[in-house]
Amino acid sequence: MRDTLEMIVGAVTGAPHRPRTLLLGRHDFDGRLQYAGRTSALPGVQAQIMGGLLRPVADHPWAGWSFSAGWGSREKLQVSLVVPETVVEISVDVSRDARGRLRHPVRFVRVRADMAVEDVPPLDALRRPAT
Repeated sequence: MRDTLEMIVGAVTGAPHRPRTLLLGRHDFDGRLQYAGRTSALPGVQAQIMGGLLRPVADHPWAGWSFSAGWGSREKLQVSLVVPETVVEISVDVSRDARGRLRHPVRFVRVRADMAVEDVPPLDALRRPAT
């Protein structure tokens, strides 16, 4: 079962002008940008589109963070932080952890130029209901 969601692009693997994958986030209820998941590899055209929108930045909420290459992996991703101002629509499966983070890489669908970062629902809205 798949669904679509909006996310904020906070970092990339590869260079910002030619990203391989997007690292995605949403703000928490305190307004902090939290990591929520990563896309699968972007096809060339999508990477080109995204590369024209993303700008590198040093002062970032994720500065100093490290990102795992996958669930249970000790390998760390080499990422470039970008200005968290671009909203994208992604296709996701239902597998999330208790904090709402996406367990599997997601598919990039499109840029949501019609949405501001403030329009993206908070990460807490993705949490699994308590059972």
